[in-house]
Order: sequence, then structure tokens, then C-alpha cells
Amino acid sequence: MTTALILGGNGQTGVPTAGALAREGWAVRVLHRGSRPLAPGLAELGVAEVRGDYADPAGLARAIGDGVDLLVDCVGFDATDAERVLAHSDRLGSAVVLSSAAVYADEAGRTLGSADPPQLPVPIAEDQATVSADLPGYAGGKVGYEHRWLASDVLVTVLRPGAIHGRYARNPREWYVLKRILDGRREVLLAHSGASRFQTTAARTIAELVRLAAGRPGARVLNVADPAALTVAEIVASVGAARGHELTVHRLHGYPEGTLGLTPWSVPTPIVLDMAAAGRDLGYRPVLGYVEALPDYLDWLEEVAAAGEWRTELTEFAAMGAHLFDYAAEDAWLAAQRR
Repeated sequence: MTTALILGGNGQTGVPTAGALAREGWAVRVLHRGSRPLAPGLAELGVAEVRGDYADPAGLARAIGDGVDLLVDCVGFDATDAERVLAHSDRLGSAVVLSSAAVYADEAGRTLGSADPPQLPVPIAEDQATVSADLPGYAGGKVGYEHRWLASDVLVTVLRPGAIHGRYARNPREWYVLKRILDGRREVLLAHSGASRFQTTAARTIAELVRLAAGRPGARVLNVADPAALTVAEIVASVGAARGHELTVHRLHGYPEGTLGLTPWSVPTPIVLDMAAAGRDLGYRPVLGYVEALPDYLDWLEEVAAAGEWRTELTEFAAMGAHLFDYAAEDAWLAAQRR
């Protein structure tokens, strides 16, 4: 039986990936820190767990054991992380690793974090330029991570997702909308006239590409995204509809006014990913759209909220997105419009 190890296998992308491979007949084990029990359903599929830290050499060696036919890295960030795993390259068959669409840059070197917005093609293909691996921060780290893997002797598929959504997220962007609904609010302010497009990616779609790449190992880079690149106004409406509410959108022209109109998808120029290469290389066909993925995902988010655990469970959102709920400022803006 072919064996697979998933690093970060109990998280947002790891859980659906473990399930997809196990159902395909792979003997799957996952490495995770043990901050919560193995996700429901994985044990029934025969998925084994190894508890340990990715950065601990002994724990990583224990998880790899005598070797695996496939390694999936859902948590690696930079070249150092790649080196940790590639120290065991003689015991790896092929690999699939997660990068990010944040690596893309335009001809002037501008990217998502630039003061001036990037002018990227619509859609973005995988041969688009990327930032330098020397650039400090997330995008540069991911480019260094990609380079180290692609320079190795391991056949690796590098996946570049957009705004990932799905259960077990630490930074669930949809919480921006759902929390408002749970708090009884029905009006949402959106910068850039609600037209921002930061393409979403279902965790289950990532799992499908991993499954396909596992059967066709190769050295490649592929985008991974939902079939449609919705505007932020369409995302807000979709989340509202999934919970049975019609939300009123107020469109602010131009950039956010402080936090007013700012959302986790607010980009002044579109980030839209081309999925043609995944179809050519792996025979990929869409398995799930954004709207279809929402009910299960939002059910989980509501469960987290009902348990009173959103700040401890949704740790990245709590750290970076708490300022997005400035209701007093929003109410002041709305009151001014009605005078």
C-alpha cells in the first residue's frame, strides 16, 4: 500500500487532504501538535496520527519513519522549513507543498503588500513573475520555500492557493461577515465599491489537487482556486444567503476610510488565478464552488462561536482582524448618511 505523510494534517487543508488520500486507498498518517483531537472521521478512514512539532527534528524524523511515498506539507513557510524536510529526501517519494498566490508580482515588482497596488494580469498564470526570495515577510518567505523545494531531487508539485476557506481555519475571512450576522447586524460597508476580487480557494479543492498530483508526480507549480472569482460584494451576499439573511451593502468609493469598508478581501486591483494548467497537467475539473462550500464551513464557525471560543480557536483572525468590527464607527457613518 502506498503511504502518505501530511505535515499539519489536522488543520484546514490537512484534514480534507488526509480524507481524500485515505479514500483513494493511501495509508495516511498526519503530523500535528495535538492542540486538539484528530478531526472527526479521519480515524474511521484509518488515518494515523503522530503528535509532534514540525520544527522538532526528532518529531519529524519519527513521523517520516522508514520513508513515505508521498509527503504533503501544509504548514511550511520558508527555505528553512523546506530544509528541515529535505534533510530526509532519501526517504521521500514525491511531494506536494503549499505556497500562496501572494508570491506574484507585476513588472514593477509590486505585490499585495506594496504601497502601490500591483497591476497583475487577469487571470494570473503560473509563469507570472514573483517577488524576490530576499523580500522580508510572508511573500518572500514563500518564494524561498518554493525555490528550495524545486531545486531538490524530489519531484514536487507546488500549489499556490488564493484566500483559503474551510473548516479548522485559524484565519477564516468569512468570520468578518458571519460575526456581523450573529451580532444582529444587517448592513456592511465595502471599500472599492465592493468590487474587490481576491480569489477564494476551498480547502477541499486543494485536497483534490493533492490527490491528482499524488497519482502523477512531477516538478511543477500550479494555481489552485475556486471556479469563479467573486467580488467582495458577492462574497458578503453569499455568506448572508447561506445563513438566511439578506444583507444591505453600502459601497464606499475608493480605499477604506480607516477601518470603514475594510474587509479581508479588500484589494484595490484584482487577484484572479488561472486554473488552466491544473486541467492540462492533472486533468483537474472543478469539484466545489464557493457557494456550495459555505454551509458546512459556516456550521463549523457557528459551533466555535457558540462555544465562546472564537478568539482562542480563530487565533490568526483574533490577532490580525479584530479591528474589522468597529461597529461604533460604522454606526456613526450610517447615521451621517441618513441625516
